[in-house]
Amino acid sequence: MKLRVSAVQYHLHTIDSFKEFEAQVTHYVKTAAEFNTDFILFPEFITTQLMSIDNQNVFQTIQHLPQYTELYYNLFSSLARETGTHIIGGTHVIEDNGRLYNVVHMFYPDGRIAKQPKLHITPTEVDEWNITPGDGLQVFHTIKGTVAVLTCYDIEFPEIVRMARAMGADVIFCPSCTDDSHGFNRVRYSCHARTIENQVYVVTTGTVGALPTVDFMRANYGQAAVITPNDIPFPQRGIMIEGDINNDMIVTADLDLELLYEVREKGSVTTWRDRRVDLYPDFEQLVKAKPEMIG
Repeated sequence: MKLRVSAVQYHLHTIDSFKEFEAQVTHYVKTAAEFNTDFILFPEFITTQLMSIDNQNVFQTIQHLPQYTELYYNLFSSLARETGTHIIGGTHVIEDNGRLYNVVHMFYPDGRIAKQPKLHITPTEVDEWNITPGDGLQVFHTIKGTVAVLTCYDIEFPEIVRMARAMGADVIFCPSCTDDSHGFNRVRYSCHARTIENQVYVVTTGTVGALPTVDFMRANYGQAAVITPNDIPFPQRGIMIEGDINNDMIVTADLDLELLYEVREKGSVTTWRDRRVDLYPDFEQLVKAKPEMIG
């Protein structure tokens, strides 16, 4: 099984209306669709761009983002149906029972919308934006295979990726948003580690550009990459493709799932098979025994 993935280095800049946001998103989707891609990944917090809209000299706050949820859903759903692609629409802040959640959305070509709240929340998200963490992990089943989406900080926790792999995910999508090279490299190095530990692909991307009027989004440092395990069938450095750092662009690559299955069975190392589950938790057995733990 092969699938083609595209990752957008989304350029954040001040806009005047939702129509401008719609035009920018549409441009990226249609560009990726020209390459006959199967999945399009957008970064975390792309809808914070809507906070730059000047509403009679009053800029919007994180609490205003949920008011755009229906427009956001309609835009990405229509593009997924029109192009026949699975679109991971970055993250959008939604409200549920009075609480704000940073939620990644998977838009299927048939109109379905699947959601995965961010599970690990950074201090800024907690202290400044009052974001609530999600309480369950799911994987997304598609005609191209089983994938999971873990947002930015989530990828820095090995246990949650172990769970996703135990649930059958072969590809982990990681939308991120980091404001400097320190944060970027934390996410990037973690992505590499997760591919080695779990013998999966990781597709990641981040925001670029700046929102001068939006607190905590004034600087962005990002790069898209498709990362592989470090073994003979794959690139030596585990990087299938990567973008030009901090540039407005899209990267596209083909993933061969059969190569994953080969290295899991008879690779130079077989890290998934060689886990010492006698010493630490066997997530496959935990998932089978307690499915409620994953939400």
